[in-house]
Amino acid sequence: MSVSNITIFMPSVLTLRGIPGLESVQRWIGIPFCAMYLTAVLGNSLLLIIIKSERSLQEPMYIFLGMLGVTDIALSTSIVPKMLGVFWFHVPEIYFDTCLLQMWLIHTFQCIESGILLAMALDRYVAICYPLRHAAIFTHQLVVQIGALVTLRAVILVAPSLLLIKCRFRFYHTTVISHSYCEHMAIVKLAAENVRVNKIYGLFVAFTVAGFDLTFITLSYMLIFITVFRLPQKEARLKAFNTCIAHICVFLQFYLLAFFSFFTHRFGSHISPYIHILFSSIYLVVPPFLNPLVYGAKTKQIRIQMVKMFCS
Repeated sequence: MSVSNITIFMPSVLTLRGIPGLESVQRWIGIPFCAMYLTAVLGNSLLLIIIKSERSLQEPMYIFLGMLGVTDIALSTSIVPKMLGVFWFHVPEIYFDTCLLQMWLIHTFQCIESGILLAMALDRYVAICYPLRHAAIFTHQLVVQIGALVTLRAVILVAPSLLLIKCRFRFYHTTVISHSYCEHMAIVKLAAENVRVNKIYGLFVAFTVAGFDLTFITLSYMLIFITVFRLPQKEARLKAFNTCIAHICVFLQFYLLAFFSFFTHRFGSHISPYIHILFSSIYLVVPPFLNPLVYGAKTKQIRIQMVKMFCS
């Protein structure tokens, strides 16, 4: 039997199933996802307004936080509107090229977010370990260059996955994606040929970004803790540590959710598919939702400006 008789050649439209196994309750699942999305957009937008309008917050730490806020808004917007279209309005169809664009945007913004978290860790390292040199090292020019470099790295690393799917995949077993959004591995599993190279490259990108960023973030905080615990005064130690609490919380929830989703998806074969898909969706939506809440609660300067904004 020829390949063309059992496969589909270059489909123009794909279908998103949402969360297979939970179709009957997807309209209810969409409610918390919508609430988290609205909170993420409003919360991060509020942070951006506060950072932009207050001159005292024009420091590298808050500029990086602004970059993180923009990335969070873009990441959640790349996912949730179409997801809610599937859950609430029964519009599962998506053009093939639009699906690839969504995949590229999602993984690009994930990579950018990881890079920004690394930049924030390095900023805290210099600020605490070399406070007198911080202003000279982390100039506004360097912050802009770091932002551009992080974005360029993400675009370059993720783009080949898009090109490999577009140029190498011709025949597909099915056009139905068992997922609520266009995730890389979910699209690769549809293909009937050249799958191995794309899977390997996807794993290479994931481990390269996560391994590099996670290693240097961990190293930065090890050095920070060593420096903080050597400070002679308790008040100085608490002040130094408090400047890192929000970032540590954001860093932990981003990577812990990422690794949990990754390992359950690839090694949890005994776990129901809807658990994999539900957690992979939560992993992408929860960080943009939590980040402004964490920084709003843990950062004194932001809390003060927020109170001024709402009480004036």
